[in-house]
Amino acid sequence: MTPLLTGWAWWYPLLGGALIGTSAGVYLLMTGRVAGISGMAANAVGLEASGSRSLSATFLVGLVLAAALASSLLRSPAIEITTDWPALVLGGLLVGFGTRLGSGCTSGHGICGMARLSRRSIAATCVFMLSAMLTVYVTHHMIGLPA
Repeated sequence: MTPLLTGWAWWYPLLGGALIGTSAGVYLLMTGRVAGISGMAANAVGLEASGSRSLSATFLVGLVLAAALASSLLRSPAIEITTDWPALVLGGLLVGFGTRLGSGCTSGHGICGMARLSRRSIAATCVFMLSAMLTVYVTHHMIGLPA
């Protein structure tokens, strides 16, 4: 048996996925809106006028608080940043640009859109995944950057 499946470690991703799916479904049922995080962030700061800004901000604060609570109750993984800050900032800006260009982020398209069988979300999620696979292949197998 692999180390991931020993003990209770396999419950963490299962429980996390169930909570994400449940919260997205409850949000959709209660508000009629998709729980896309990038859209909520844009709405909360006033870049987009789609729904209640306070509801978007509250949902985002809830995400941060839930992560903090889970981190305090469960073992946290060791995080080691191995690149410089300019690269991290550039990466964040590129992700933000791509999110706006693609009319949503992975949470909106991959979780909510695909669950609603949205053709646009299915196509966007395929592009996300193929881009990620291509990036890993190029950086690790062609350029030789460490994992």
